Amino acid sequence: MRDPSETRFRVRYAETDQMGVVYYANYLVWMEIGRVELCKSLGFNYRDMERDDGIYLAVADVACRYRAPARFDDEITVKTWLEDANKRLVVFAYEIHCGDRVLATGSTRHVFVSRQLERTRLPDKYYPLFGISPEKLVTP
Repeated sequence: MRDPSETRFRVRYAETDQMGVVYYANYLVWMEIGRVELCKSLGFNYRDMERDDGIYLAVADVACRYRAPARFDDEITVKTWLEDANKRLVVFAYEIHCGDRVLATGSTRHVFVSRQLERTRLPDKYYPLFGISPEKLVTP
């Protein structure tokens, strides 16, 4: 695991439900915010990877374990890190906090796809950024 990226923001009123807590699907949006910021901290802009290289990260699997509710105006921290990566897929992991309280943990698995949404391989120039070493080049 590489050092996690931390992203902070406040819960918006529109993100809460009738019970006054954050609607569960918003945690997936927060994971995406963390993922985009992690990519920047690793040295590339996800938007540029799409535009310049035609590589997209298609979500293949999502897991989220909810532990405590968040409410309007809570300050949220999303910790994001690379759990695993190879030339065909990448797994990001997340911890979502409000202060010292863990609100949720989760992960997303993504396959690399082309503009035509066909599975493809990650270009070699990204291997160091994703922490892909030569022994990980063999895909099971």
